[in-house]
Amino acid sequence: MSYFLAGDIGGTKTLLQVFKAGQERTPVLCKSYPCADYAGLAEIVEAFLQEAAIQELASACFAVAGPVSARKAQLTNLPWEVDADFLAARFNIECVSLINDFAAVGLGVAALEEGDLLSLQQGEAQARGVRIVVGAGTGLGVAWLSWTERGYQVHPSEGGHVDFAPVNELQYALLSYLQQRHGHVSYERIVSGPGLIAIFEFLRDGHYASPSPDLIAAIKDGDAAAAIAHFATEQRDSIAMQSLEIFTEIYGAFVGNIALAALPHGGIYVAGGIAAKIQAQMQQGGFMHAFLDKGRFATLLARLPLAIVTNPQVGLLGASLQAQKLG
Repeated sequence: MSYFLAGDIGGTKTLLQVFKAGQERTPVLCKSYPCADYAGLAEIVEAFLQEAAIQELASACFAVAGPVSARKAQLTNLPWEVDADFLAARFNIECVSLINDFAAVGLGVAALEEGDLLSLQQGEAQARGVRIVVGAGTGLGVAWLSWTERGYQVHPSEGGHVDFAPVNELQYALLSYLQQRHGHVSYERIVSGPGLIAIFEFLRDGHYASPSPDLIAAIKDGDAAAAIAHFATEQRDSIAMQSLEIFTEIYGAFVGNIALAALPHGGIYVAGGIAAKIQAQMQQGGFMHAFLDKGRFATLLARLPLAIVTNPQVGLLGASLQAQKLG
């Protein structure tokens, strides 16, 4: 029986799974590792394979949160370089492939089930129409999918790094605040986990609102972005709620911009680690209002199917499908 290895390597965590042919949805072992605890991917793979007790692998595919150049990739939000040939030699894997993390999401979308999606806009889906996948997590990913004779082909991009375009006075002030920090301000500086923190800090430092003692304590004790999102969804803190409101509005505007560039009549899939966790806020109107707020082209955007991907392992699923093709 052939075994295949798949990985989804993000800026915060690495997901790995090993599975038998045709059983990518029921792996032998699937495990998450915090990237900050390891010097590189090879250490994680070694620990994982020891636990899985798998000696021989037919192939492996790793989805990497960063641009892939030939057989190597440099993660955008992590000081790791991933080398496919090094991994193949170290672990005696005949075929190792690296793909962009949102290319993997694009591959995984084709295998999603009805329960893996939450529709925000039904639209008018066109068979074989262009699709886009976009999603915020530690960073902001974008990929296109176009139909070919062999099915959908994925086109990875670094679209999350295009210039942030503010649409009102508050967003202009946010841009100015972040320019003092970074110079160039991309959408990823705002539409991401670190971006939610940046919005919170902008509101706090600009004296638009003040955090409660409970929120301050929660931020100090753990994941700041998760704490802000939690207090916002629970309606426990006004600055957290305002931060998430700004976040979802800018997120929606960005997805609308990408949709105008691609005209994805086959569907828009919002993935990443954040959307599914704040789906209630994304259904409340701010996201969709900003998505559609494109002047004369609002009617066109209203015809595009748009859904949140609620399956957190869609990228890993895509990498698994690709690993099996390689074998």
